[in-house]
Amino acid sequence: MKIDKAEARETGIQLLKYAVIGVSNTLITLVAFYLLNTKLGLSYGISNVTGYVLGVINSFIWNRNWVFKSKDNVKRELFLFVCGFLICLALQLCVSWILLEGLHWKDLPDDIIPFFPMEKAGQNIVMLLAMVAYTLANYIYNRTVTFRVNPKGSAPK
Repeated sequence: MKIDKAEARETGIQLLKYAVIGVSNTLITLVAFYLLNTKLGLSYGISNVTGYVLGVINSFIWNRNWVFKSKDNVKRELFLFVCGFLICLALQLCVSWILLEGLHWKDLPDDIIPFFPMEKAGQNIVMLLAMVAYTLANYIYNRTVTFRVNPKGSAPK
C-alpha cells in the first residue's frame, strides 16, 4: 500500500488545525467549568455541560470553515455535529462518573498537585482527563461522519 504524500500532508495539516481548535475549545470549556463550578458553586454536571455547549459552538464554526473547509449543507452538518457532540459528551460523562464515583477521585486532596493546589482538585483533574476521551472520539466522528469526504472529493449529500 503506497501512501500519497500530498494526502498525508493534507491530513497532517488538518490534524494540526483540529488541534489548534481543540486547544481553544479546551480552554473555553475548562475556564467555563472552573468559573461555574469552583467560583460560582454550580454542580459538576451543570458546569460540565455548559462548558461543553460553549466549546461546541466554537468548534462547529471553526471546524466547518477552517479545518474541514466544508461548503455542504450547513443544516445537515450541524445536525450531525450536534449528534456527534451528544455521543461524545455521553462518553465524557461516563468517564467522569467512573473516575469521580467509581474510583472516588472526587475525594482527592486539594494539594494533590504540589505546585498547583486548587479547590476541588479531583473534579478539575477528572474534567481534564475526560476531555481527552471526548476529543479523540469527537475528531474520529467528525472526520468520518460529519465532514466525511467521499472518494470523488465531495461530502455526501
